Amino acid sequence: MNMNIAVIPGDGIGPEVTNEAVKVLDAVADRFGHNFYYRNVLAGGCAIDAYGTALPKETLNVCKNSDAVLLGAVGGEKWDTLPGDRRPETALLGLRKELGLYANLRPAMLFSALAESCPLRPELVAGGLDILVVRELTGGIYFGKKATEKKDGVRFAYDVEEYSETEIARIARTAFEMARLRNKQVTSVDKANVLESSRLWRAVVTDISADYPDIKLNHLYVDNTAMQLVRAPKQFDVILTSNIFGDILSDEASQIAGSIGMLPSASLNAGDFGMYEPVHGSAPDIAGLNKANPMAAILSASMMLRYTFKLTKEADAIEEAVKDVLNEGYRTADLASGTDNERILGTAEAGSIIAEYIK
Repeated sequence: MNMNIAVIPGDGIGPEVTNEAVKVLDAVADRFGHNFYYRNVLAGGCAIDAYGTALPKETLNVCKNSDAVLLGAVGGEKWDTLPGDRRPETALLGLRKELGLYANLRPAMLFSALAESCPLRPELVAGGLDILVVRELTGGIYFGKKATEKKDGVRFAYDVEEYSETEIARIARTAFEMARLRNKQVTSVDKANVLESSRLWRAVVTDISADYPDIKLNHLYVDNTAMQLVRAPKQFDVILTSNIFGDILSDEASQIAGSIGMLPSASLNAGDFGMYEPVHGSAPDIAGLNKANPMAAILSASMMLRYTFKLTKEADAIEEAVKDVLNEGYRTADLASGTDNERILGTAEAGSIIAEYIK
């Protein structure tokens, strides 16, 4: 296969981890006989510095004319004082909206070799952990009406949570379809005891479930879900959430999986196109120090092969290489537990050894 990939390294540790993901993709290409063609473009803080906007038109055009997008991270303290509509994070919102990326898949897997990195009691995660968070990505409070105003000399602000039946139905179908490939269970998360938008969410998800009689559906309030994730995480298979709830819960799930540096993600449209990125932020405090964990970016590349390019063997090869490297005792700094058998790697070294395992 010949595949055109738009690469957005972004800010902070973004360029470092995407470099390693590309290194691993090249190892896959060598082993399986594919050709990956990369086009690097700017978005986020670096694009603001270069072009005065977080999402230049050239970047968006390159992404639209590619088969998939690989993204590092955007943002950092340098741009924190900018107005909300000019911050680096607006690049992510713009990409999701313009590319139609409404379905965000965030797997939280606890590799057996990282059991000691999980903050929960061993008996709660015995045998490993495999949760998939399916998050709606282009609606809700992040895209609703928002403003800061002044009334009678006092500032006030508002952000509107809004969902249509259509938006809810399509992300619900994504969750049910994913559950069919897993353990056939969906937990839909809302706050229907308080929010009108959540009451519609629960009603629509319940309606859609009638088309999936083989899938078990249960509903949980978001606060209870947050508690259950640390109390009994193995009860979950697919977690279906709105935009803001998914943002929060997937980060919680990442810590159960050992480190946010292990959490990949895929953002998909109605077809096979997707944007793939690690869930961790730009981590400017360790940028340029060769300390970042590239495995989330590498596993995001694996998701790209699986979901956009339908290359199951190639995706499996990346995941097996990561597993083998961890089983051999290799760790990045965020995964270190201080035991004698650990071999600590920098960002570039971790990417190189995973690439070698693939070859």
